[in-house]
Amino acid sequence: MAANEEKIGIVYHPDYLLHSNAKHPERKERLEQINNALEEKGLQEKIEKIEPLPADVEDIALVHDYGYIQSVEEACKSGKRFLDMDTYIVPESYRVALLSAGGALTGLKTIFGPAGGKTFVFNRPPGHHAERNRAMGFCLFNNVAVAAAVAKRDFGIKKIAIVDWDVHHGNGTQHTFEDDPEVLFISTHQSPAYPGTGRVDEVGRDEGEGFSVNIPLPMGSGDMDYAMVFEQLVIPVLDQYKPELVIISAGQDAYNRDPLAGMSLTEQGYYNMAGALASAAERWSQGRILLCLEGGYHLQGQAEVVIQILNALGKWGLPVNEQKIKFKPGNQAQRSLEIALKVQKAYWNL
Repeated sequence: MAANEEKIGIVYHPDYLLHSNAKHPERKERLEQINNALEEKGLQEKIEKIEPLPADVEDIALVHDYGYIQSVEEACKSGKRFLDMDTYIVPESYRVALLSAGGALTGLKTIFGPAGGKTFVFNRPPGHHAERNRAMGFCLFNNVAVAAAVAKRDFGIKKIAIVDWDVHHGNGTQHTFEDDPEVLFISTHQSPAYPGTGRVDEVGRDEGEGFSVNIPLPMGSGDMDYAMVFEQLVIPVLDQYKPELVIISAGQDAYNRDPLAGMSLTEQGYYNMAGALASAAERWSQGRILLCLEGGYHLQGQAEVVIQILNALGKWGLPVNEQKIKFKPGNQAQRSLEIALKVQKAYWNL
């Protein structure tokens, strides 16, 4: 590795593949494709593989009701196939969901350990839609929310920023912390789209008012639109908040070929976002940045995007695959940003 390159921690367990449904977009091949791409490109020396331990029920209960946790376990044991119309389960799903949340906690302990640095958790099932007492949107337990809660409890962190770039709004994460000023939640997402939350006027409540930053964007938004949003809103808010920890809900379904959404991000767009957030983490959180996998359903595209995210985090200097879709900032995205800026100027110097 070159002198300025960094190894990136990768948290992964083969049991993440046990929660799968071949007919469902959120299936094991998502991870298999990423792992294969890393191997094919000879990037193993640039990563540090880390095996996770499952989360304890007490950790999960920081953000989910005990009754709900028990209901997921019982549903899996009973052979039930779905928790809602979108969220399937198999008999192994409860154990794998504990391991998925445990992956986030293992990543958290890694970046606060002697090695420090940046860690990407290749976990599934995803988590950001899961509410306190409800599975939603392919998600059983809210992995990033559990990680943030444990960061507060075990590491005494008072300022956590969760940036959710998944194409769908992270309703569960927002609702978990919407009254908590110790967790800043920032979401860029397609609107209108599932789950229908994430309006620009959802800014948090009580002591947490102003610490939910929602940036709904129109279908078709691409690299230049996201760059504009990051430059004018996301990064300025982070720089004012000065987080001690940055967590990314890393959903790659705003990618231009994703079958479940209608955005136009390319690999370059994700590279740019990851680099901007890594730079913010260098300024405010000693480089501590934790990424957890969320959505992303074009198998090859997601794998290529994940490699470019790692490329940006580790300063590996890999060429970015130029698909080249040439986009200028769109008028609709510009208007969406202007509306978000108008709302957020009540809380931040923008």
